[in-house]
Amino acid sequence: MGSIENGKQEVDESIIVKLIKKTNVYPSSKKLGRQECPLVTFDLPYVTFYYNQKLLLYKSSGLDGDDFKFEETVEKLKEGLAFILEDFFPLAGKLEKDEGGVLKVVCEEECVGVEVVEAVAEGIDVAELAEAESSSILHEIVPYHGVMNLEGLHRPLLAIQFTKLKDGLAIGCAFNHAILDGMSTWHFLSSWAEICRGSTTISVQPFHDRTKARNTRVKLDLPESAAAFEKPATSNGEEKHTPEPQLREKIFRFSGSTIEKIKSKANENLPSDSKPFSTFQALGSHIWCAVTRARNLKPEDYTVFTIFADLRKRVDPPMPDSYFGNLIQAIFTVTAAGALLSNPAEYGLKALQGVIKSHDAKTINERSAAWESNPVLFKYKDAGMNCVAVGSSPRFPVYEVDFGFGKPERVRSGTNNKFDGMVYLYQGKDGGNSMDVEITLDPEAMKNLEADEDFTKV
Repeated sequence: MGSIENGKQEVDESIIVKLIKKTNVYPSSKKLGRQECPLVTFDLPYVTFYYNQKLLLYKSSGLDGDDFKFEETVEKLKEGLAFILEDFFPLAGKLEKDEGGVLKVVCEEECVGVEVVEAVAEGIDVAELAEAESSSILHEIVPYHGVMNLEGLHRPLLAIQFTKLKDGLAIGCAFNHAILDGMSTWHFLSSWAEICRGSTTISVQPFHDRTKARNTRVKLDLPESAAAFEKPATSNGEEKHTPEPQLREKIFRFSGSTIEKIKSKANENLPSDSKPFSTFQALGSHIWCAVTRARNLKPEDYTVFTIFADLRKRVDPPMPDSYFGNLIQAIFTVTAAGALLSNPAEYGLKALQGVIKSHDAKTINERSAAWESNPVLFKYKDAGMNCVAVGSSPRFPVYEVDFGFGKPERVRSGTNNKFDGMVYLYQGKDGGNSMDVEITLDPEAMKNLEADEDFTKV
């Protein structure tokens, strides 16, 4: 995209996205002092995931239409960001190791701050970026493509790119996934928007004491680099060159009435003494079965449904929704493809419901203790064989992030941490029970999924 000299971009007219300026934004308070935040058991496994990327798209109709002043808008957003970083100070800090080799976030007067890039893409409109099929242009709109979280030792923990579009504004964010999960991500974004709308305080203060959730110190042996960690090897230890698979990313939009049909169908044969299946369980099973059909697996092939579940109300004692950090764990449901597809729908639903219910405080403690005794750094693809892995949640208020120029036209994720079977669930823009289901699949499986009317036309 060109080089930056003294904060200004040398413009190449052939480039679609032109970088104009790069700065760092720091907490506005000079009294913040030194703040430290240890990374705990629920944070550490994600050091070798990649920065979690979100994209919010706003139409210029909410930005004074044709009189939209990009520079002024960005300055107001940066002012709000500096203010909100006082409350969400870990996002302005950096990763460090303490004297025992345990990772922590440190924010002090000479903090790293948030990296902010300003860019222009006059030839791209909001509709193009909001299309159901993901475009490679997202690499240019959302920062830190392909940057692993362990890079937080050397670079900011949050990067934001403001891009002026033909008819609106794109706000691309990259959050270091080792320091926060989806719940915390949207808490931050909602609070930032609240300040930009004119509030002098935020409605919900973040809860920063992670040791209340888990207070075990764990030393990690970190890889030298992302490349060293991701490098595949043969049995004799020599490097093995395997090309990255070509994947397709697409958003399937389900209306509220369709979601209700899926839930109703899931519960239509429910015994009177059984607990009803939730909306999430019904939709999750619907997606799992459809993707399994699309993959044309053999009956004996195993398939895994993985949920990155929020533990705030599952740990003992429970943590507040405002807990700022990672408080998630992967929950796995495993069965054979033949059993999943040949049995009535209740088979997969009950398996999913049972695994979710059983993941209580005792199970969480056992899982955490086992990991602490033998810490493993996960790859983002480690979700299981022939998996469907669900991240994000339709409970997150993604369409309530109003900076003072209206709700987003569309919200979606970037391209990091995506693999064959990764699913992100978002609330739908139409409100109610509508949902956006963002799926990444092998091209052949995606083609089959698109043609599956049992999936798209309930």
